[in-house]
Amino acid sequence: MLSVPDALSVLLRALSLVLVLQAAGAALCLALFGRELADSLATARRLGSIAAASGAVCVVAHLALQAGRMAGDLSGMLDGSLLRLALTSTAGSASALSVLGLALIACALTARRTGVAVIGTALVTASFTLTGHTSVSPHRWILCLLLPAHLLIVAFWFGALPVLYLASLKESPARAARIVDRFSSVATWLVPGILLAGLALAALLVANLGVLRQPYGELLLAKLGGFALLMGLASLNKWRLAPAMARADPGALIAFRRSVAAELALIVAVLAVTAVMTTLFSPD
Repeated sequence: MLSVPDALSVLLRALSLVLVLQAAGAALCLALFGRELADSLATARRLGSIAAASGAVCVVAHLALQAGRMAGDLSGMLDGSLLRLALTSTAGSASALSVLGLALIACALTARRTGVAVIGTALVTASFTLTGHTSVSPHRWILCLLLPAHLLIVAFWFGALPVLYLASLKESPARAARIVDRFSSVATWLVPGILLAGLALAALLVANLGVLRQPYGELLLAKLGGFALLMGLASLNKWRLAPAMARADPGALIAFRRSVAAELALIVAVLAVTAVMTTLFSPD
């Protein structure tokens, strides 16, 4: 049975992943498609800023909780020596870099400085290479290239979904259809990179196929299943719903919103699985 610190750590890790990648993805999406937005732009910027600020809070709370995990009890969070140990660890460095990147994203989106927000996104994704299995692997330098690339594409996809949903609500049907078509054109080339980079990461981190029969491997297979479902929804959006929106077919906008909501829910579920994997298990 999980201890209270471990259970809270998984929860905070999942929330951090959702909010951090949402903020980073919003910055990337607005950098690429912000000029296409009219009535939904201000709301998209505001949601990205809120995600960045909330994500920074979760990152700091997750780091503080590491002292509780070391003590085996939440009282460890009040132990100065354990807190200093957490702060001076690689997790502390990763958290500091992530918070810096999130602060840049929040401030830049509020001030309409999209370029600065993209710099913040680069810092956020780089922070993931400073801790975890990647940081101690003998293939560290290859992983330090693959992991940020993987995360940037995931963030772009994840962060674009609320923007597309807002566009379908607030923009004219013609403009919304044009934005969805532009996103689909870019995503068609980028999204398969999630699978390729993910498989390469797994090949470098997983020592042998026997791991697939252990909790880490079972969760990895669950992530692959979630990705397969996501690809099915993405294909539906590109080949059926986007053209239907362009033709102004009745019900196309509602069907598109439902599909986007399903994609969002699936990505959140995959990130929750990732939180369990990276917090409680090892590929070794």
